[in-house]
Amino acid sequence: MKGVFPDTDFTFDVVKGDNGAFEVSRDGQLIFSKLREKRFPAYQEIPNRFIEMDALR
Repeated sequence: MKGVFPDTDFTFDVVKGDNGAFEVSRDGQLIFSKLREKRFPAYQEIPNRFIEMDALR
């Protein structure tokens, strides 16, 4: 994701589950779970959550 977040130094994972469910985590911390939220993320929701996490650091 260097093209999306060019000045960052973190890793993130997208883990596919059953029936189209997936989870996105950053450095081991859960960002979004389709199974838990019961919906797809809104446009720019996941990048915005990354930004919110940085603000809390």
